[in-house]
Amino acid sequence: MTPQREEAERYLRLARRDEAAFLALLNSPTVDFSVACFHAQQSVEKSLKAVMFLHGLEFRRTHDLEELSGTLADAGVNIPLEATELRRLTPYAVEFRYDDEPMPLVTPEQAIAYTARVLAWADEALKNAP
Repeated sequence: MTPQREEAERYLRLARRDEAAFLALLNSPTVDFSVACFHAQQSVEKSLKAVMFLHGLEFRRTHDLEELSGTLADAGVNIPLEATELRRLTPYAVEFRYDDEPMPLVTPEQAIAYTARVLAWADEALKNAP
């Protein structure tokens, strides 16, 4: 197994862990939606990075989902979310963690769907990788 594949598998495990945290927090009556969405954003981010590792792509430390998807697109890899969808999740990584009145940019249903689609896509990429 190559180091890139090992890192891709590790990041996908972390993405699944964040998805589980997101879903658990989403249903908690005492947890703010933006706190739950932090984990949705993290799941998508780590899924993108897992596929980047598979393709041997370099990336800087960032939470910017559009930047990460742009790097994938430049390498000819299409992801299952549009730029506008990614743009809605990115603020939950940093900006909304320090705001006590965050503006909801996604619905719970959208966040669930975005996370599930990107995880399924990354799982498929890993399954089909040499």
